[in-house]
Amino acid sequence: MVAATCLLGVIPAGPADAAPRIKDVVDVENVRSNQLVGYGLVVGLAGTGDRIRNVPFTEETIQAMLERMGVNIRGTQMRTENVAAVSVTAIMPPFARAGSTIDVQVSAMGDASSLQGGTLIVSSLRALDGEIYAVAQGPVAVSGFEARGAGARVSRGVATSARIAGGAIVEREVPYALSSATSLKLALKNPDFTTAQRIAETVNKVAPGAAAVLDPATVELGGNGSYKGSLIELVTRIENLTVAIDQPARVVINEASGTVVMNADVRISPVAIAQGGLTISVTERPVASQPAPFSNGQTQVLPRTDISVDDGSGRSLAMLDGGASLRTLVSGLNSLGVSPRDLITILQAIRTAGALQAEILVQ
Repeated sequence: MVAATCLLGVIPAGPADAAPRIKDVVDVENVRSNQLVGYGLVVGLAGTGDRIRNVPFTEETIQAMLERMGVNIRGTQMRTENVAAVSVTAIMPPFARAGSTIDVQVSAMGDASSLQGGTLIVSSLRALDGEIYAVAQGPVAVSGFEARGAGARVSRGVATSARIAGGAIVEREVPYALSSATSLKLALKNPDFTTAQRIAETVNKVAPGAAAVLDPATVELGGNGSYKGSLIELVTRIENLTVAIDQPARVVINEASGTVVMNADVRISPVAIAQGGLTISVTERPVASQPAPFSNGQTQVLPRTDISVDDGSGRSLAMLDGGASLRTLVSGLNSLGVSPRDLITILQAIRTAGALQAEILVQ
């Protein structure tokens, strides 16, 4: 149980002046990315593309593309394996201008085994409004690979997913005039009444009357009309100002990986914790029984079983006083030698007992 104690610890706090900046805890209204999606073909594959008979939409796409180029192949049987149907996705950053380039992600949709060495044919990228905002084309870069032989197979990464750096050209801009806005909202990434009020107070020290709290998630700039300056200039002046954030006591548990994360505001009411680990070990050691010489007996195997039981009775009880902090909680659980898996059960039991003053989130 000694090794388990090193899995629980408290990360020390940084210096007092290490408070986050306003730009790190809020999102500015309409300053956001937009998701684009499209469909296309990757050609030039070395026999690792879609098998046409298994993926009918690849065949239909090839026929439609060639017909637009004046080539009619209707009624013919295609057996090419050098083409793959792919989905093309991209993130268009805020205020992207026409003519700028963005990266695209290409992923196989059919049964292609690899996109290595392929080239994406020009594909349109659309947003949820159905409008085309970018056009993508170019050679794909695959980070994974796969090699196989008659009796072995080696693969690393995913060979059916690739990227094209700067592979899409922005054709349409998202209409938004930030310079003409009369008010602007700051959305807190982690909504909290105290943090929102502190942000408004910090902004009002720089520009009196410019900020007001609308709700725990929103601080509005220039909403009351008292600030007559440029909102862009105001955001530039305040985004690097630091603000002390506040947050509710919270325990995050990931049962799949056995990870437990607690913030510093977690408090424990007076509670006693008993933790006992029961380990039963069963060992089979059969013994051969030989008959006496010149006898009519037969050799037999006699079973021999050793069973040992360890109920972990060495240290099984820890006391936590009222208002115990995170450090006290971790030290107390370390004294029991609990593992992260046991810690999850203990924290849930403390919460059920009403002694854990924190919110538990199970992922």
